[in-house]
Amino acid sequence: MEPEDFDEESGVTFEVVEGEMEGGRKVPRKGVYLLPNLFTTGALFGGFYGIIASMNGQFENAVIAILVAGILDGLDGRVARMTNTQSDFGAEYDSLSDSIAFGVAPALVIFNWSLSSLGKVGWMVAFIYAACACLRLARFNVQVESADKTHFTGLSSPAAAGLIIGLVWFGADNGIAGGDVAYLSLLITMMAGVLMVSNLSFPSFKQIDFRGRVPFITILIAVILLAVFFIDPPKVLFAIALSYSLFGMLMSLWKKTHR
Repeated sequence: MEPEDFDEESGVTFEVVEGEMEGGRKVPRKGVYLLPNLFTTGALFGGFYGIIASMNGQFENAVIAILVAGILDGLDGRVARMTNTQSDFGAEYDSLSDSIAFGVAPALVIFNWSLSSLGKVGWMVAFIYAACACLRLARFNVQVESADKTHFTGLSSPAAAGLIIGLVWFGADNGIAGGDVAYLSLLITMMAGVLMVSNLSFPSFKQIDFRGRVPFITILIAVILLAVFFIDPPKVLFAIALSYSLFGMLMSLWKKTHR
């Protein structure tokens, strides 16, 4: 590393150097791309704020923060591809952000809302979910080049987080005490964790081209879906997350049995 990369007084470097493909070979480049990493940072902040809000008993704020993190996480990769700013640093940063926003944060939110009433069993189940999220992300990283782009192997961590926070939001919005449904929370949390590390296939929707032309009816359907969501967001979010999880699980099992 060159001497100018260091702070003269402390000797601490604040630079990132990574290889970038140019002319068929990797060339070292300094710095990171700003735009996609800002989206990733926003997703990380959403997960972190969700943890803080749940510790203060503000469960609806916690859920909304993680929901926003999911939206930002879905945008950072697309922004990077659209602006041709993909990088190894961005991919690693996104994975670490996901482990917090969709692994640790949902686990702590549902623990603070419901699982804490189960004592040691509650925090153990919350930890298992968080560990499964990290394992799922690690497996995704090592299989990303060979994986089927149209399907995820295992439930994606944002979808699993949606299942967890959907339950919390539904309960908090309807005045249900988390301790009263602790065993349901335990079941949903364990199911989400196991599905993440399973070999079941779930649709990824990555084949949808948001830059191309679509039939007019597609826009109409999107407007209707948005209207339905905003009628009762807690119920709709939980219903969508649960339906997606069960649909992927049942379709995978049906394919395996008929194969």
